[in-house]
Amino acid sequence: MRQRPTTLRILAYNIRHGEGMDHVVDLERVAQVINELHPDVVALQEVDSVVERTDGVDQTTVLAELTGMHSAFGAFFDYQGGRYGMALLSRYPITSYANHWLPEGTEPRTGLAARIRLGDSGEEIIVVGIHLYRTAEQRYAQASGLVDIYRDETTPVILAGDFNSLPDSEVIDLLQRYWTIPDKGADRLTYPSDMPDREIDYIMYRPADRFEVVEQRVIDEPLVSDHRPVLLELRLR
Repeated sequence: MRQRPTTLRILAYNIRHGEGMDHVVDLERVAQVINELHPDVVALQEVDSVVERTDGVDQTTVLAELTGMHSAFGAFFDYQGGRYGMALLSRYPITSYANHWLPEGTEPRTGLAARIRLGDSGEEIIVVGIHLYRTAEQRYAQASGLVDIYRDETTPVILAGDFNSLPDSEVIDLLQRYWTIPDKGADRLTYPSDMPDREIDYIMYRPADRFEVVEQRVIDEPLVSDHRPVLLELRLR
């Protein structure tokens, strides 16, 4: 029997299809970053599936194998003979997942949502991988779409990913009305990874009374991607 965990470690990481700041595509070092942090759930952005630029590799499958985790992939659009989108990895079983289409702008965007079963009690959470578009108007429309999707959801929902939005933006102001966004502390900047000057990657949760923040930190990883990963550890109530 697998017991319900007492804590949950969530990692948000935009991996830029595995391409580091040295312009080398290397999924093994992406997996090394993940494995060294021991997350329970990972939300990955900018993931290729059988795309020419990354040698036709199914990156989600490779990373799942290298980390020993369950996986789900959700595509934004077809690209170079394959598909481009996001992935979720989980140490716990993914009972179902859906790729929710958000209001479209210049590029299609989705929320990749997985229901994850925590132990044998049957308790579930929903983790949603996020990568909002670059322009403010489109990001706000997509954030509003997320609010509409989960407005009446009773299962705990965690959003994690690249929101392309600064802390004082209208997007973050909207989302924090519905989700708790914990403070990262002094070392909060997430992009670009080698000389970060902005905070645009977040992990947020609801309802507030189901979780307690143990720690949150931005990982000082300047090479493997153009974003720094964000790790949040929550105590389950």
